[in-house]
Amino acid sequence: MSQNFISSEALADLDEIFDYFATKSVEAGEKFVSEFKKKCQYLTQFPNLGRSYATLKPNLRGIPLMGYIILYQIVEGGVEIVRVVSAYRDLESLFLDE
Repeated sequence: MSQNFISSEALADLDEIFDYFATKSVEAGEKFVSEFKKKCQYLTQFPNLGRSYATLKPNLRGIPLMGYIILYQIVEGGVEIVRVVSAYRDLESLFLDE
C-alpha cells in the first residue's frame, strides 16, 4: 500500500502556513488542513495526478491547494511531499541549490 512521506522542508512550510492561518482565520486553517489531508490521500491513489514541474527538479510534480502548491515526487512506497509553498512564490528559487 502506498503512503505519504513529508520532507523536513515541507514540515517547515506547513508550520509557517499554520502560523499564518492562526493569525488570520482559524476556520480557514482548519479547512486547509482538511483539504491537505484529502489531497495527500488522492496522491497515494493517483500519484500522477499533479502537473509536472520537471523543469525545476527531475520527477517533481505539484497540485494546487487554496493558493498554495503541494510539490511532491513519486518515491518507492508512495509519494514524498517535498514542499508546500505559495502559488505566487518564485518556484525556481526553491531548487537553485540542488
